[in-house]
Amino acid sequence: TPADRPAPASGSRARHFVRHYLEMVVAMLAGMLVLGPVEDLVWPGLTARPEVGVLVMATNMAIGMGAWMRFRGHSWRSIAEMSAAMYLPFAALLVPYWTGAVGEHTLMTWGHVLMLPAMALVMYLRPDEYAH
Repeated sequence: TPADRPAPASGSRARHFVRHYLEMVVAMLAGMLVLGPVEDLVWPGLTARPEVGVLVMATNMAIGMGAWMRFRGHSWRSIAEMSAAMYLPFAALLVPYWTGAVGEHTLMTWGHVLMLPAMALVMYLRPDEYAH
């Protein structure tokens, strides 16, 4: 497990941290690309409403990322925390979307943009978990 590994040197820790972050982003994209067509096949029209669409997309990305994290030896708790960081921006943007203050494009774009620093924050708060 990540907690059982010795802490690498500072420069090495930073490289591992960045590599791990990029691996999670790639796994998220893979989840989105692989599960999107499956979801369309199994439940056509599921994502017709934008608010459902962004949450389903976040779910597809969280499944891909969670599978990769589990493969890398992370705990279910860490996977849940990282997944929550992915949903939080969308959840925060749903209220302004529902009130008409932001549109569908803003919901989709800013949800994805804000997801990245939210994930980085989770990693920053648990450096020993992600710098191996």
